[in-house]
Amino acid sequence: MASGVHGDVLDGLGRRIAAGEPAPGSVLTLAQLESEARASRTVVREAVRVLESLGMLVSRRRVGITVQPRDHWDALAPALIRWNLAGPYRQQQLEALMELRVAVEPTAARLAARRATPAQRDELRRLAERLRDLGVGGRADAEAFMETDVDFHRVLLRASGNPQLAALEAPVAEELRGRTRLGLHPSVPAPGTLDQHLAVALAVAAGDADAAERHSRAHLHGVWNEISADAGVRELRA
Repeated sequence: MASGVHGDVLDGLGRRIAAGEPAPGSVLTLAQLESEARASRTVVREAVRVLESLGMLVSRRRVGITVQPRDHWDALAPALIRWNLAGPYRQQQLEALMELRVAVEPTAARLAARRATPAQRDELRRLAERLRDLGVGGRADAEAFMETDVDFHRVLLRASGNPQLAALEAPVAEELRGRTRLGLHPSVPAPGTLDQHLAVALAVAAGDADAAERHSRAHLHGVWNEISADAGVRELRA
């Protein structure tokens, strides 16, 4: 979203607000933020403008900069997803994204079986086969597996031919990357995960909409259960 000093200030303030400190309703000032970030007013002002565009802050004259309630925030903004995954709302963010994916990706798979171009059908199969090779080799927690997985779901969403579904590409990518970079993705995928990726790709290639939707739903439910189980294990260890 941004780089350099501006990016650092934005990332630092965004993470803090996403973590609940300062809490919704808190009133901030530019002078206060300048002091905390040790940055110029111009840099801080730009960071505030970005956070305003995400619904996280609002500036009013004679009031200051107010942290907005979480339900005002742009829940699909990749930066916000990344900040949530790095903080205490990680589990809620993972579950919310999985609930969204379970709701929409099987439909995207169904539509892709009807609308995908020949190139997209070939690419889905190629990516599914690469995922299988990397996963069987115990490399499912590696960068290469993560980016191949991101590419697979990106192609699937775009192949639906629905621009609203394709717009979910960035949030889905943040969830997939976040799980790996936070060490939440196993080196060997859960049983059936790799087979379901390939089954979706083959069904799309064959134009079998029912099978594409069914296999996509089975795959996503497996990941959803895995995320929920991980949360239970962490609670027991706490």
